Amino acid sequence: MDLYARVNIQDGASVRLPHGDVTEPIHLDNDPIGRARHWAELGADIIHVVDLNAAAFGDYVNRPLIDRMIEQVPVPVQVAGGVRSHVEAKRLIDVGAYRVVMGTAAIEDQNMVWELCREHPGKIVVSLDVRPDEELAIRGWTENSGRYLEEVLLEMSSAGVAAFLVAEAGRDALTEPPDFRILLEALGVVTEPVIAAGGVRHLDDLRRLLALEAEGRRLAGVIVGREVTHGRFTLEQAKEVIAAGPPPPEEVRKPVIELPRESLRTAELYREIADLCDRAAAQARIASQHHLDGDTYHDPDQGPSLAGHLARIQELLTEIDRLQNPPPEA
Repeated sequence: MDLYARVNIQDGASVRLPHGDVTEPIHLDNDPIGRARHWAELGADIIHVVDLNAAAFGDYVNRPLIDRMIEQVPVPVQVAGGVRSHVEAKRLIDVGAYRVVMGTAAIEDQNMVWELCREHPGKIVVSLDVRPDEELAIRGWTENSGRYLEEVLLEMSSAGVAAFLVAEAGRDALTEPPDFRILLEALGVVTEPVIAAGGVRHLDDLRRLLALEAEGRRLAGVIVGREVTHGRFTLEQAKEVIAAGPPPPEEVRKPVIELPRESLRTAELYREIADLCDRAAAQARIASQHHLDGDTYHDPDQGPSLAGHLARIQELLTEIDRLQNPPPEA
């Protein structure tokens, strides 16, 4: 199993989308190439870069940056986001992209996929966002396609795609488990590599992905990102789990421990605090850069916003304290 590390790019910066919404990105840094190189140094087999501007708005402002990433990062770079034309797919392949990923366009224009697969064998990947009833979502989960997982897998397999990315539409990777049933369905339908693209909550989820098998086939890869940057596990730990291979069946089937409601709520509050800290840090960095650039006009806007984030963090900490130290019963 290959370990893919995700780099989301919006407006030239590395960002995180805590709720999958491109209108509420959390700024991580201004050096996506450095982030990709760091993932490679930590052991990522492949970088999965997502151009959010191209995907959401049809704006290709990030493409020169991605071209440089392909050239400078020492592991293969797979490009997703806004690959909607024959010309753009060919351009990315010509500049050295390991593979290009097509989502909505692949479902809506299958003739284009057939042509690209014929002209660029081994280079075209199809990404499928699957709802619980196996209908495929398109346009960033905002619409239903009227198409279903098995039929599209078979059609795209006939076209000659190199691999499939399979994710669950609407799922929060940090709180909800992967839909193992959907991944098993994909493994049982096609012989092409299937890659779990929705992330995992923890290393136990990764072990379960390793154990999935249908028709003698196992998953070819998994894409991670937020779960690593949130400190759930390290890339090194994930590599160790993958190197150890599938766990014994009895370990996979061990019962899941149900956590108390208070613990789940506390975990949710801490995640919100982490998101607020990220936002506050991003605004502080912006304010700092304004001063370094001699531009103090915008600085008054940052102070109240930072104060609001910090006040909200204090409220959340107070709620956590109440959960962990409830008042004695009268």
